[in-house]
Amino acid sequence: MDWGSVTAEDVIDALREVDWSSPPRPLSEFFSRFTVPRSSSKWNSRLKCNLYYYRTNYFLLIVLVLGLAFLRRPLALIAAVLTALSIAFLNDSFAGTFSEKVSRTVRQFSPHLAAKMRPPLTPVIRGRPSAKRAIFICGRPRWVFVMIFSSVSFILWFVSCGLLTVLWAVTFGLLATLLHASFRTPNLKARLNTYREEFRAVWRNYSEL
Repeated sequence: MDWGSVTAEDVIDALREVDWSSPPRPLSEFFSRFTVPRSSSKWNSRLKCNLYYYRTNYFLLIVLVLGLAFLRRPLALIAAVLTALSIAFLNDSFAGTFSEKVSRTVRQFSPHLAAKMRPPLTPVIRGRPSAKRAIFICGRPRWVFVMIFSSVSFILWFVSCGLLTVLWAVTFGLLATLLHASFRTPNLKARLNTYREEFRAVWRNYSEL
């Protein structure tokens, strides 16, 4: 995959659709080799490649920084978790997995309630969906959960007076992510992984025809 021709919008769309349940890369690989990019184009390609390949590591890094920053602020820690969930719900794979696990747990206690949590069926015309597939969580549109979790987290941020703390923590986490993605040399596994993901995307688009 030529990461130089991949736009930032493509990377964001890929991060939204890709499966985030994969385990993080080993620390020995994460901190393996660092070099200075030779040109701005090399830096641009390396940044996008590492952001995609080490996405789980960067997410855990930011969560760790937030957790350390809020050890003395339990309300702010809860707000950080709710904020992270509201952002994670924007990922299609995470939203579907979360909804499935919650429905499966509820089914053990109340099958009738679990039946109500099923997403509505999408009409199909001539073998194709009549509209773009919408994402549902526990039978409700995804945006409902995003709005609820975001609103509650904002209230907790305001009550705990931790907005300044989270700004410093997020800034530090994003800066560490940017520095690592800029200087970590992409290895062969990262390149092969991006080729495999590209093949899966092409095959998925072909199967939907």
